[in-house]
Amino acid sequence: RDSHSKTVRSTLEKHLLPVFGKKEVSAITKADILAFRSALGKVPGQKGQSLSATRINHIMTPLRMILNEAADRFEFTSPYLAIKSLKVQKTDVEPFTLQEVIQILDTVRSDFRPYYTVRFFTGLRTAEVDGLQWKYVDFERRQILIRETWVGGKLDYTKNDGSQREIDMSEPVFEALQEQKKRTGNSQFVFCTREGTPHEYRNISKRVWAPL
Repeated sequence: RDSHSKTVRSTLEKHLLPVFGKKEVSAITKADILAFRSALGKVPGQKGQSLSATRINHIMTPLRMILNEAADRFEFTSPYLAIKSLKVQKTDVEPFTLQEVIQILDTVRSDFRPYYTVRFFTGLRTAEVDGLQWKYVDFERRQILIRETWVGGKLDYTKNDGSQREIDMSEPVFEALQEQKKRTGNSQFVFCTREGTPHEYRNISKRVWAPL
């Protein structure tokens, strides 16, 4: 996927190449790897905080894969051997109660009520709901077909094969999509701008969700 390729390329250029780019893979030691990971813990992340263990593990993954592949090809012992990922603390998730969901839907601006109704009662990922097209909405069978996503300004395959699925519409979702059909039924995408392009999640978050 293009989005994943861009993420890996960014990790290489921002973190890995500046430190390891001029070293032969066989010259990289376990001490080098551990020192690099320790240094990442001091790199400021979003909002000025240090990088999380999850983010550091994601940065280390391409390095591990490169070294393991090189070791396999050129028959030396990978220095990454026996280095475990940083432990990530489990985060407690506190979803909205049904009463809170109803309160949100009663309060949100009317033109986005169908959007949030579908999101709340289907569990669609952001890229899935952004890329939802009318050709994948089957009112007769009351199903939403998840076939494509909207990522990086273009349609793409779903996150993985398992994400290709059919979702049965509950009554609130069916009614919300029927209402949305009156607004954007002549467009390709279910939830879109006046120009017919999918909404950008950041814009929705800023203009609709944050004030709500």
